[in-house]
Amino acid sequence: MHPAAVAAMNEAPSSSVAPFRARPGHVHRTWAGTFSSLPELYIQPETVAEVERAVSLARLCRRRLVTTGCGHSPSHLTCTSSWMLNLDGLRAVHSVDPATGLVVMDAGIRLHALCAELDRHGLAMPNLGSINEQSIAGAIATGTHGSSVAHGLMSEDVVALRVTLADGRTVACSAETNTDLFRAALLSLGALGVVVEVTLRAVPAFTLRWRQTIDSDRKMLSAWEDGVGGAGSLWTQSEFVRVWWFPHTRRAVVWQADKTEEPPREPRKSYYDGALGYYVYHNLLWLAQFAPRILPWVERFVFGMQYGFADGSATSGVQPGAHALLMNCLYSQFVNEWAIPLAKGPEALRRLRSWLNRLTPADPDYVPHNIPFSAEGLYVHAPVEVRVSDTSLTQAPRPLLDPTVEDGPTLYLNATLYRPYGRDPPCRGRYYEAFEWLMRDMGGRPHWAKNFEAGRAELEALYGERLDAFRRVRDEVDPEGMFVGAWHREKVLAEGAKLPLEEAETARGAMAGGGLMTHGQV
Repeated sequence: MHPAAVAAMNEAPSSSVAPFRARPGHVHRTWAGTFSSLPELYIQPETVAEVERAVSLARLCRRRLVTTGCGHSPSHLTCTSSWMLNLDGLRAVHSVDPATGLVVMDAGIRLHALCAELDRHGLAMPNLGSINEQSIAGAIATGTHGSSVAHGLMSEDVVALRVTLADGRTVACSAETNTDLFRAALLSLGALGVVVEVTLRAVPAFTLRWRQTIDSDRKMLSAWEDGVGGAGSLWTQSEFVRVWWFPHTRRAVVWQADKTEEPPREPRKSYYDGALGYYVYHNLLWLAQFAPRILPWVERFVFGMQYGFADGSATSGVQPGAHALLMNCLYSQFVNEWAIPLAKGPEALRRLRSWLNRLTPADPDYVPHNIPFSAEGLYVHAPVEVRVSDTSLTQAPRPLLDPTVEDGPTLYLNATLYRPYGRDPPCRGRYYEAFEWLMRDMGGRPHWAKNFEAGRAELEALYGERLDAFRRVRDEVDPEGMFVGAWHREKVLAEGAKLPLEEAETARGAMAGGGLMTHGQV
């Protein structure tokens, strides 16, 4: 360990100086098991003053500082060999105003804890993604969204932020104060500083009555196109709607939910929702690593057991919104998700279906896909998650790096690939190459938190002046690059010389149990 880091860690604070809670030897892993790294120091502050001290010491010791929560993003965005700051110790809710819904909280609080605290006050978050393990700061920083044309990104409900900058100062920002910083920090990618406090507007607690039905994807696509503006009855029939599409079986599960005053009613439990189903599916996926041709059969069997084999099979329930909106992510996974205009969704799915199933003009579902890669011998296993949002409806400032459509509803296509027992699926390279090609052809932008190959030049073309504005704010608040590393250099930093504190990746290799270990230097 560098002498400066040892001195910082061993420094005995006086009564007037905030503690520096740091330790070496921590191995950071993404939740998905896709990347791992060994930071020089792992710091867990418990107050804003401790965050400010950690930032000041990092600047004095000439160290990069990475902020992380649960590590749910499957990319190497949070990997470092320098200093890592974990905000799990900053998890208090400071004030709740039931009359206005305004809630002030530490940025490290996990969403499940926040939802529980809000419920005690008769409140709830207006919208959630598929999981509630992230910290509120992490969910905001990467553009987390749910699935509803009535809602946009989760950040649309953020009223104000407090951010500790590279000079050790903590500043406030909102739509009225430090507006440029606010718009950058609403989707910061960890590149601006440390978000330490969030003010969010909650809503009265609500219960959702939901129903999910499995049927042919033809029926799903027909409902999609049965309307105007690309939404159709599929996306407007309920406040919350999401779809899981199974390309090899040409079937889809449609989940829809609306607010209700009905008493809670748990859905009937399938044995396949328990440990037996979990391990049967996991082992079938592992076998398919060696015999990919069984994947269409696995898909039919597993999801037939889960949702029903007959078209029209349905399950339903009445649950608190904070529970009903969640889903089980199951296993370690790669995730490649892109945002495209909602109206282009049916075309995108039909083209992907034709390519994956190698359809010919004799098949009634055939459409020319024009994807310039062969699908011969390629089989994929996980469903494509299909969700929507409409950030154009919000009156709040939009994040500078908001990937959604500017003037209408956005569709998210999420190509998930599981990693059974930590093994990378053999289909990943070709599948994601073709998927990204199609998403580009559809005018899409990648979800910042996921596994995508698009680089700096492409993202400059996709974001234009908004990326320039983000860079100006970033350079102003962190001129030496304390909060950026290899991922940021690949994706969002302007072409040019390495910044004084910017971390560069020097090596990458396999780690025990699968995934990749990265090694960097300041």
